[in-house]
Amino acid sequence: MPKQLVVLIREDPTTTHRASEAIRIALGLSTGPNPISIILLDNARQLVSDDAYDLPDGEILEKHLPVIKSLEIPIILPEGSRETFSLDEEFTIQESSSLQMASLLEQADRVLAF
Repeated sequence: MPKQLVVLIREDPTTTHRASEAIRIALGLSTGPNPISIILLDNARQLVSDDAYDLPDGEILEKHLPVIKSLEIPIILPEGSRETFSLDEEFTIQESSSLQMASLLEQADRVLAF
């Protein structure tokens, strides 16, 4: 039976390369048989904004974000994210409450946190 994977990213992509690296890893994990979701918290939500390619690791994101869009990998964001960030609506974005995100993390078989 496939294992449910969640990649939780809370690193700020304007100050560290870890956020972009987490996106690369999530994409790599998506090629296997296991379903995957990505949760973006805090400033990591900029990774799915209209300005993502302007971030310090924009050239890396240019390679990986279009594939995440085309594969329709679920991107989970805190409620109200659309009011705070100019999100790229081509992503499969779902705004969720803290309780819903906690439930997703609890039900996951594997969680990678960055």
